[in-house]
Amino acid sequence: MAKKKVVVAFSGGLDTSYNVMYLTKEMGYEVYAACANTGGFSAGQLKANEENAYKLGAVKYVTLDVTQEYYQKSLRYMVYGNVLRNNCYPISVSSERIFQALAIARYAKEIGADAIAHGSTGAGNDQIRFDMTFLVMAPGVEIITLTRDRNLSRKEEVDYLNANGFFADFTKLK
Repeated sequence: MAKKKVVVAFSGGLDTSYNVMYLTKEMGYEVYAACANTGGFSAGQLKANEENAYKLGAVKYVTLDVTQEYYQKSLRYMVYGNVLRNNCYPISVSSERIFQALAIARYAKEIGADAIAHGSTGAGNDQIRFDMTFLVMAPGVEIITLTRDRNLSRKEEVDYLNANGFFADFTKLK
């Protein structure tokens, strides 16, 4: 019997790194790590993401370039309208997550994935943006949220990764 396929929405951060390794080692999934790039990653970061995804156990890594789609359908309107949150900073992150989720859902359908995993912790609205987009765009595909559902602490995730031979500096995300 073939292993179940899961697409991990992979940013290269702690939660998504944990997801790739745990889904591979503990749950027996065939993991496809997909980074939906809306323009916030440098070439070096994308290369490091690819290298780390394979070290963590992914069978395949892809960068999904959605920079033009994101700009054309959302970001440019925020720039034109000078849309700011609290009259202080651009409100682009909330819409960015939708475009990332759309790209991940399209990829999951393309490869016939059984599940999609993301690293939202349950602390903010990103989990809603990802979950709702996946429910609408990839109906019937299971949504896995280990960090949220297992109520994991950063320490637990780092300890698990380290115990399994993966070491990275996640301190910048504190």
